[in-house]
Amino acid sequence: MLLPGCALLPGGGPAPLDTYELTSPSAEAHHAKRRTQVLIAEPSALKALDGQNIVIRSGPGVIQYLKGAQWADRLPKIVQARLAESVQRSGAFAGVGRPGEGLAIDFQVLVEIREFEIRLGGGDTATVELFVKILNDRNGVVRAARTFKASSPVSGTGNDAYIAALDRAFGKAASEIVSWSVTVM
Repeated sequence: MLLPGCALLPGGGPAPLDTYELTSPSAEAHHAKRRTQVLIAEPSALKALDGQNIVIRSGPGVIQYLKGAQWADRLPKIVQARLAESVQRSGAFAGVGRPGEGLAIDFQVLVEIREFEIRLGGGDTATVELFVKILNDRNGVVRAARTFKASSPVSGTGNDAYIAALDRAFGKAASEIVSWSVTVM
């Protein structure tokens, strides 16, 4: 009976992981608000990127995960939330939401996370690549599609430096996505 209680004693388990989040970049404000309503769908990703693990690449074809760290939620959920927030902040659309929020949708923003990683060697760099499609929800036709890729050097050492570089790279890509989306929809 005493054994289960041992797990509750200090030092009786693995150290908690540092948990990280992305920030939502400030979008360029647009004064011409459209009556358009936009849905930001949950991004798709390969299994290596569809979780809470933070990807590190030490060489071609080698995937590792950042030790002692994790995302606050599954990476696709975080990317979806921050993109939705950035598009909302642009003020260009009458409504921006995620599935289940009850909007009468005009367009869907579909995202595929292709890269979201730290590349080691020869100057560590954070790389983010997102493939985005704008889908007309009324007729199912893809209005436009484009790949957005951004990188940022890692400044410093440790997990905080890696995440700061990923956040900067994501911010660049997300800002470009918002500006492009406003011109396409």
